[in-house]
Amino acid sequence: MKIVITGATKGIGRAIAEKFAAEGFDVAVCARSAADLQDLRQAFQQKYPGIEVLTIATDMRKKADVLAFADFVKKSWGGVDVLVNNAGIFVSGEICGEADGLLEQQIETNLYSAYHFTRALLPVMLAKGSGHIFNMCSIASLMAYPNGGSYTISKFALLGFSKVLREELKTKGIKVTAILPGATWSDSWGGADYPESRLMQASDIALAVWSAWQMSPSAVVEEIVIRPQLGDL
Repeated sequence: MKIVITGATKGIGRAIAEKFAAEGFDVAVCARSAADLQDLRQAFQQKYPGIEVLTIATDMRKKADVLAFADFVKKSWGGVDVLVNNAGIFVSGEICGEADGLLEQQIETNLYSAYHFTRALLPVMLAKGSGHIFNMCSIASLMAYPNGGSYTISKFALLGFSKVLREELKTKGIKVTAILPGATWSDSWGGADYPESRLMQASDIALAVWSAWQMSPSAVVEEIVIRPQLGDL
């Protein structure tokens, strides 16, 4: 079995890669940092010697990079069983005051990357008649937050993208699940002054993805909302 994850060297993406690798999946990941990708490759080869690990430096804001990653995966494997559109960026701000270009930056990273990458890999999934697509949305896909600005707009749009995909693919044997996590320890929360138990662990999100994947072909979890036990921050 084979899984492709965007933005997977840290945080939630890394946790998902770890979980599926531990279950015997071959893993293809991308990130902007070639050094981070090399570190992941070496770690996985040591911990999971029986799997194949594909890595390629990719800027998911750039359509050409996104399509190059998809081509790399298709040429290397031919098929994909699980696709996780995880790449994303959070920059705080208010619509009336955030820097010019911030909307474009977050839309390109959080929405367009998933759109272009999914379109590029869908033909091989459709040919097989099976597969599972996970889109990493957010609690911000459901409600606006102070200083959420363009980030919230992009995540609302990603949830909309997920809903459209679900309708288009439900008769094709391909599942679509939107993951909507609340505050989770990752780079976005690095240095936050909270007890470790106040935020969720990235491994919690990975476990939710794995559980949804394990269901029979006749069932799909369309949306998973996951919050810290004490609620939103």
